[in-house]
Parts: sequence; structure tokens; C-alpha cells
Amino acid sequence: MASIHKEIIIDANPDDVWNALRDFGALHTRLVPGFVTDTKLDGDARIVTFANGTVAREILVDCDETRRRLVYAIVSERIRQHSASAQVFAASGGRTRFVWIADVLPNELATYMDGQMDLGLAAMQTALGRSAA
Repeated sequence: MASIHKEIIIDANPDDVWNALRDFGALHTRLVPGFVTDTKLDGDARIVTFANGTVAREILVDCDETRRRLVYAIVSERIRQHSASAQVFAASGGRTRFVWIADVLPNELATYMDGQMDLGLAAMQTALGRSAA
């Protein structure tokens, strides 16, 4: 199984980043606008439309308020396994360390997922960074 680890520093308050991350139905407006163009809630899942036209059903696995950690899974015909966690940590200067980990099968999807995660992080930095405000 491919395991993809991403980590960035966001020039934003950790509470603000966590509030955007935990708002499970607002990817397209709060966390990664532009990278995600629409999000619709469907029970414990969200239907996510990405800027490239891809649509994914992401199931909420856990939202841990104490650890500021959100876990979700994707289930589809093409993806045998996808589990991801995103976690918010305080960093120096009132900034945020954002850690995003995804485990995916088949392994051939890893390069695509890695690139998509990079685009997501860039959109997050733009949306949440203090320079964006």
C-alpha cells in the first residue's frame, strides 16, 4: 500500500485552520476553494467535486476535537483502499503545522494522489494564510 505524507506550515492560527478542516461540508468554501468546486453532504459522507472534474465520495471516519484530527475514507470502484487523516498542530509565531497522510491502493494511484494533495495544500495555504486575508 502506498502511504503519502504531506506537511506544511500555514501562516494562520491553528484554531482557524481546525475550524475550517472540521467543517466537513465546506471544503469548497472554507478549506480548499478552487481545488474543490462543490461539496454536498450525504449522511456521514460528502460528495466532493474537484476542479479537474473528478468526483469522490468521502466518508467521515472520525473528527477528534481534542487532537484536532479528521479522518476520512474514499470508497469507489477504482480505489480499493483510501484512508486519510489531516491534523492541525500549533507552530511558532501563531502559525499552524498541517499534517496530511493518505494510504491508498492500488499503488499505481499514488503519483496521482500525491499531486492532488500538493494542489490541495496550495489551495489551503491561499485560502487560510494571513497574507490571503
